[in-house]
Amino acid sequence: MVDSDRLLSAYDYNLPPERIAQFPAVPRDSSRLLVLTSPTDHAHATFHELPDLLQPGDLLVLNNTRVLPARLYGYKPSGLPVEVLLLEPQSSSPQPDADFSHRWLALVKPGRRLKPGAMIYFDPADVRQSQAGAKILHPAGVYATVLETDAATSGRIIQFEVPAQVSLKAWLYEMGRVPLPPYISETDSDPEQYQTVYADRVGAVAAPTAGLHFTPQLLEKLQAEGIHQAFVTLHVGVGTFRPVESTDITAHAMHSEWAEVSPETVALIQQTRAKGGRIIAVGTTVVRALEGASQGGTLKPFYGKTNLFIYPGYQWQVVEGLITNFHLPKSSLMMLVSALIGRERLLSLYQVAIAEQYRFYSFGDAMLILPQAVNWSESVRSVG
Repeated sequence: MVDSDRLLSAYDYNLPPERIAQFPAVPRDSSRLLVLTSPTDHAHATFHELPDLLQPGDLLVLNNTRVLPARLYGYKPSGLPVEVLLLEPQSSSPQPDADFSHRWLALVKPGRRLKPGAMIYFDPADVRQSQAGAKILHPAGVYATVLETDAATSGRIIQFEVPAQVSLKAWLYEMGRVPLPPYISETDSDPEQYQTVYADRVGAVAAPTAGLHFTPQLLEKLQAEGIHQAFVTLHVGVGTFRPVESTDITAHAMHSEWAEVSPETVALIQQTRAKGGRIIAVGTTVVRALEGASQGGTLKPFYGKTNLFIYPGYQWQVVEGLITNFHLPKSSLMMLVSALIGRERLLSLYQVAIAEQYRFYSFGDAMLILPQAVNWSESVRSVG
């Protein structure tokens, strides 16, 4: 890795605001696709052409996580509004996607004055009582207490208190909102558009956006063409979208996210490789799940948390090609893609995409990096 690849400033670019997509393409697979066909060449296509761009025997690996309605709006006892973004349950449950523990790690805004012991009300009646000067020993509705701060995320560990007749899961689905990214207007977007069509494992606070381009019809066509599909789960959390702040990117520490790579998916990958097929990851979260499950040198079933940070110079174990969106400047996602094709080429392709009026970020267009386009002189491939 050359020294410039370590600098955070080397992953910056200017994006005209009008290039930030506010809505997904309709239908989803009508989005544009920038196709990398060699280490130096690229072409323009439409996402529904994907079956013609891959080969029979290839394996697409997709992330089946589903976004939680994790954004809540509450109040301090004074009546001042508070916004809560749930990140992950704090329990030892072996199934985080099914766990609605009452204790959560959350980002709270404004959070500076919400110290341990502070209360957050979600029932307006409790707020009115509090403002009237009443000391509320037993709030009528759901409320949360701040237990401690979390230095790694600048978040808070909060404990929900729920009336006996109330299910926290049901309450969350009634009161919570899918947390769309800040550059998307919630008033103009349907939250269901921010879920993949195959999402079935609840637990993420952001969507694996490369998968938003797929339709059921496209998935069926891919399968009919001999391009198979396997699934992993990585519950997207603060580790994916937390900004890199270190001037030297190698000093950045990723926050852990929960992932599962099943024995069935491992077997499909091994079978694909044995038959000469290629492993194409759909999104950077799939990359982190597969590569995280391979850190012992061999891909094995994995069930737990990964904090793998991939940047130029990384030694690749499993992934050979990638479908990915166009990412925010200075993000860990840009660094991951740079590890596959080189930082300078990635930045050059972003300028091509801007000039060609591609749409960027979560609801934007996509890039297909074919295995033959990877510059293995810059990336490192494990052959073990």
